[in-house]
Parts: sequence; structure tokens; C-alpha cells
Amino acid sequence: MHDLRHYGLSPERGFLSATEIDEVLLPDDFAEVDDAAAILSGLVSTGQVRRWLGALPIPNYGALIETGDTAAIGVAMVRYSFLVQAYVWGEPTPITLLPANLALPFVALSDAIGFPPVMNYAGYVLDNWYRLDKTGPIALENLVMDQHFAGGQDENWFVLVHVAIEAVAGRALALGVDLVRASDAGDAATTEKLLIEMNGVWDEINAIFDRMVEKCDPYIYFNRVRPYINGWKNNPAMPDGLIYEGVARFDGKPQALRGQTGSQSSIVPSMDALFQVTHTDDELRAFLAELHHYRPRQHRAFIEDMQAASHLRDFAKTQGKSLKDAFNACVEQVARFRSRHLEYAASYINKQASNAAGNDPDVGTGGTPFMKYLKKHRDENRAQVI
Repeated sequence: MHDLRHYGLSPERGFLSATEIDEVLLPDDFAEVDDAAAILSGLVSTGQVRRWLGALPIPNYGALIETGDTAAIGVAMVRYSFLVQAYVWGEPTPITLLPANLALPFVALSDAIGFPPVMNYAGYVLDNWYRLDKTGPIALENLVMDQHFAGGQDENWFVLVHVAIEAVAGRALALGVDLVRASDAGDAATTEKLLIEMNGVWDEINAIFDRMVEKCDPYIYFNRVRPYINGWKNNPAMPDGLIYEGVARFDGKPQALRGQTGSQSSIVPSMDALFQVTHTDDELRAFLAELHHYRPRQHRAFIEDMQAASHLRDFAKTQGKSLKDAFNACVEQVARFRSRHLEYAASYINKQASNAAGNDPDVGTGGTPFMKYLKKHRDENRAQVI
């Protein structure tokens, strides 16, 4: 198993971008795109956001991609992700054709990063933050969400809780690599020590997740945050998907793509791979397998390598009670995280009611009925102790 740096990751940031968004400048010909993104909440408020976004010029996105500047490409993807979602969902009736001035750069940037051309977790969360105090920690009290739709405390908090979780999870990823190596070496003492440390990291992760309710109200989230992050697959408001005007390989045919969802985070799949937690076939399992391709290439590689490398469960089964207890405590921590996710899905989505187009309370932003399967996966996780 490679070190984290092989995958562009670190114990301090985990899957978060290595460069903070306020430190990255796009080329000069992206100025009008930057300006529109900066006032996007105002444009949405006019009720005519498509008029303004449809008039944006097309910058030389090919030249940017050719530089290989991953930080700048990622920031351009953030900007276009928000502009595209606002164009589709920012007026009362969703549109089914994305004009070429947005479609061409958006598809090219997505291709360069290696995932489908739709807003995903990387553009919404992983690359969309910065620290106020650059000498301080990546913690809720020191974080700013850079790009917004409507703006406001609830939208900020929803994203920044995820950012803070991802930062702490970097230590869990590093411990995961160490656990693979220690268990492969048959070093029970080190394995147990690392599992105890992993349990402590997950205490921190779950404590941050518990704070979602502090500044993100379920009604505001459902009605003013969630509508913008829906995708165009299994969405009754857009049954055929979205046409990307001018993109030759799509040949004018609508594309059905999943929306942004926290299930695109790579933390839990990495832990499932480490602890060898498996799930029986169901709609959510197929959905999550599909979502794997919505992650950046290097994040996918980390999960896949962890899946292939970890024999931690097999090793723990052969050891004494204290090591097994430490292993089981970590498995339970991930189940606890899943349980909280289930509770939030119930209160922030399922219990809400809305007439907004595409904002179905029974279907997640990724486009799948979630409540039944979230509970099943939580229970399967919890059952797989040794």
C-alpha cells in the first residue's frame, strides 16, 4: 500500500484540495466567468439567471487544461459547476439544454479531472473552501465556503461541516495505510495501538458531524440549498437528462447524470475497504458503485488499492480479545457515522415537503430512494463485528 502522498493526499487534509481556493488565480480570460460566479446569488435572485449566464464568453479553457495546473483546473471546475447548476435549476422551471458557452468548457474540465460533467462532491466541497487564518487549523471556526448559490449561514455550514470532517479524516487515512502494513507484518501490538488511535479520530469525526444541526436548518436546507445540487438522472423534473449543446461526442443526445451527494465522499468507502465491510446487493450498492466514477481519479485509486491490500479483518480474527475489541470499536464508529447520516436524511429531506421542481423528498440528490437502503447499509456495517 502506497503512502498518502502517492495519491495526492495528506494526513492534514485527507481528500481535500492541497491548495486553498483563495490562493488560486484563473487566467485573465476567465475574468467574466469569475465575476459571474462571484455574484451568482444576486443573479439567481433576479429570476433571470439564464439570461446573464447564457451571455458569458467562452475562455480559452483548452490552454488552461494544457498547463496541467491541477489547482487552477479544479477552481475552474468549481466555478463552472455552480454556474451550470444555477443555469439548470435557478429559475422556476428547469431547463433541458445547456448552452455551448457553458457546456463546452464544463465538459472539457470534467474530462481533464476524470469524472462526468455534472457538479459533484469535489467541486461542491473538497475544492471550495479556505482558511481565514492560514496559520490556524482546518476547523469550523476558521473556515469559509468560497462559492455559493443562494448564500447564507445554512448553505455555508452544510458545506463546511463536510470540509472539517474531511480534514480530520486525513489522519484516519494515514492510520489505514499503517494498519495494512502492521497487520501484514503480523504485528499485533502495533495493530491494536493503531486501532485505538483510529477510534479516537472517529470520535472527532462523529463529534463534528453531530454539529450539523447548529447552523443548518432542515427547512432552509431542503428549500434553499438542496434544489441547486440535484442532478439529471432518475429525476422526474428532467426525465431524459440534459443536452450539452455543441459537445460532439454526445451528438445532441441528453445525458442522465447523478447529482452532487455526500455519498461521493471517499471516507466511508475507504473505511469499508480497510475493515473489509461488505454489503449485499441492493439499489444503493449499485448506486454507490456508479458514484465511484464521480470521484477524482486519485481518490478512486486510493480506495481500490486499499480494497486490494487490506487483510486487517482476517488478521484481527486470529488475535486476542483486546485487539478484536479495538477492531470492533472502529467498525462501530463507522456505523455510528452512517446512523447519523440516516437521521439527517430523515430530518433534512424525508420529513420536508416542497413543491419545487426536482426536489422530491423521497429521492436523494444523487437520484436514488435512500431511506430504506441507508438503514440497511448501517445495519450491515454494524453487524460485521468479529
